Amino acid sequence: MADLTNFSELTELCETLEKLSSRNEMVDNVAEFLKKIQPDEVDATVRFIIGAPLPSNDPRTLEVSYRTLMDSIKNSTKATNPQIIEIFNESGDIGTTVQTLFEKMKSQRQLTLFHKPLTILDVQDYFESMAYTSGTGSRNRKMQIVEALLGRSSPLEAKYLVKIFLYEMRHGFSTGLMREAIASAFNIPFKSLQRADLLLSDLGLVAKIAKQKGTSGIEEVKITLFHPMRPMLAVPVKNVKEAISKHDGKTVFEYKVDGARVQIHREGLNIQIFSRRLSNVTNSLPDVVAVVRKELRADNAILEGEVIATDEDGEPQPFQYLMRRFRRVKNLEQKVAELPTILQLFDVLYLESESLINMPYRERRKTLRKIAGKIPVTAELVTSDPKEAEVFFEKSLNDGYEGLMAKRMDSPYMPGIRGKNWLKIKKALDTLDLAIVAADYGYGYRHKWLSDYYLAALNEETGELEVVGKCFKGLTDEEIQEMTDRLRQMQTSEKNRSVTVKPEIILEIAFSEIQKSTRYKSGFALRFARIERIRDDKSVNEVDTIERIRKIYKKQFKRRAS
Repeated sequence: MADLTNFSELTELCETLEKLSSRNEMVDNVAEFLKKIQPDEVDATVRFIIGAPLPSNDPRTLEVSYRTLMDSIKNSTKATNPQIIEIFNESGDIGTTVQTLFEKMKSQRQLTLFHKPLTILDVQDYFESMAYTSGTGSRNRKMQIVEALLGRSSPLEAKYLVKIFLYEMRHGFSTGLMREAIASAFNIPFKSLQRADLLLSDLGLVAKIAKQKGTSGIEEVKITLFHPMRPMLAVPVKNVKEAISKHDGKTVFEYKVDGARVQIHREGLNIQIFSRRLSNVTNSLPDVVAVVRKELRADNAILEGEVIATDEDGEPQPFQYLMRRFRRVKNLEQKVAELPTILQLFDVLYLESESLINMPYRERRKTLRKIAGKIPVTAELVTSDPKEAEVFFEKSLNDGYEGLMAKRMDSPYMPGIRGKNWLKIKKALDTLDLAIVAADYGYGYRHKWLSDYYLAALNEETGELEVVGKCFKGLTDEEIQEMTDRLRQMQTSEKNRSVTVKPEIILEIAFSEIQKSTRYKSGFALRFARIERIRDDKSVNEVDTIERIRKIYKKQFKRRAS
């Protein structure tokens, strides 16, 4: 059996990445590392370098909070809170802080010299053990596993283990660069590799296939049941007339449902439901599972739809009510009874062992109607007449929907792609989906709550999230308390009255205008920002871009000049 790769070699690679500024040099270093390791190590290696302990579409989570992790670090190093704060204030990085603590405690940790070196697969096994630990007493058992892992770690290994725990690598090596490194390491055409990643939503698995089977294996990747695809995304437009124009004079308009987008996989009686963030939410939606099992006229299928929350009388309820079912499964039977749901389907991507994603959209809709049974399919209108489309738009708003989707009639389904084949039209376009990257504690009666949120958009050129403003309006006191609890769970560092967090919570933000700003790296700032909704159905990959913000800013400038 070939020698396994020590985890220390991976951490040394990460140290090198931190010191490099050239994207090409970073890609070359990672590509060379991927070439030399064993096939069974590739999956975990890719995930660890980009800062993820488990595959992105894994329904399990580590559920190791920042507080639990810090308690484990204190137990492992015998450090006090004041010592940790003092070191952190010097470095500003929790991983470096842990490395320094371990170096200071070196004389007390000589026993680690007698342990076998940690391998990459050892670390993966520890993470797997944590993911499988649940139920009463799970926090203490997880702490024991974390402390056992740290007990076998060198100071540098501890630094990067903590960073992986917190999804906070900060070496500048993004998912996009990892795709380039994999393609380079195994001589795979980049577009082929990108397509495989969009279909499998698991870059580690894609890399393993690339190493084992090369280009032929990557090009053979296809839709797989119970392995969710990244959703196809839409571009906003001003009105129905613009949508018709962009689709060459004729398009399919559909009601835009204000619900939670889901991808439903069925194989016989086995039905699993995934959110647009690729999380497995099957346990939260037993009523939807029951409807699909009873009504769908297909044994094997992948469908897309929207789930809408209703009250006992069937009236639609606010989007946030449904999100509570996704986040909490305690007392689920009571929640299902109090908050029933309606499923509306809008696409079929796979049917009876055949992929339909390259089938024209209109043909997929015809197929969907044949198999939907009594499950509602979103209302639609095929037209080239802007006046007819405007009437349909107003009807959608009057019926309680968000607006319309416009879909090019001959368009394929393009996983993970945001393009002009799908367009969305809302009554008010001046909202942005932005990620919380940091938060401040409030003042007065809010002094114990994280109530002021730093909001960031995606810079597509660098792959980084850049702050475009701060917001503290729009949530109730109850929602702020709940948000505080959630942010503390994903906290990565704290200084004075501010915390930085993993960018996992997306907010829909309304604003009066966009201004130029030297305060933020993005160069922009939102004026009079207000939280419209917490978008727990969206992932950080779906936040709005700096480019979109730039376009809105330019339109404002033109309006003032006219």
